[in-house]
Amino acid sequence: MTIRVMLVDDHKILREALKGILDREHDITLVGEANDGSEALTLASQCHPDIVLMDVGMPMMGGIEATRLLVEKHPAIKVIALSTFSDRRIVMQMLDAGARGYIVKSAGRDELLRGIRAVAHGRTYLCPDASSVLVDSVRNKNPAEPFASERLGKREREVLQLLSEGHTSPEIGKRLYIATSTVEVHRRNIMRKLELHSIAELTKYAIRNGLTSS
Repeated sequence: MTIRVMLVDDHKILREALKGILDREHDITLVGEANDGSEALTLASQCHPDIVLMDVGMPMMGGIEATRLLVEKHPAIKVIALSTFSDRRIVMQMLDAGARGYIVKSAGRDELLRGIRAVAHGRTYLCPDASSVLVDSVRNKNPAEPFASERLGKREREVLQLLSEGHTSPEIGKRLYIATSTVEVHRRNIMRKLELHSIAELTKYAIRNGLTSS
């Protein structure tokens, strides 16, 4: 499988550095570059990437708005946010917009490639810096404030974690030694109890509440 990647960043030097990294990988091919979010929306329709590396802070149309519009128009495209900052607010805004990964620009080459391959295979990926700020925010919550997830049973929590990490119902069934139809029942019950309506919403919920290792 070759992972088709598009770069979106208004700094040419950074794009050239990323190109140098991606060009060395046999399973990754660069299919396009854009200077801003608006250009990215047009280019995505032409080059059909699997992954879009999206700079968060761009003039004109920024990464958050561009991600939201891109995911709405091309649901199959997976966005990985690239940012100078690992601020909790920015991380959550990008995840809410539909990003499936978040990597700070100070991360190394291996971190970037690990994130691209994880997201390409359906998983959510947060670099250690981004993951840490979310975990800290969960730890700092008022301990008297109950989580809606407390209404979930042990098996439902296991299914929720695996769903949020990108596993399909048949894969979850094999891991937990239950039928695929049983997984689907658990999924529907989880969504009903948490009042959520999609896998993307389940993923964001699991990340916010520390229920996933992604």
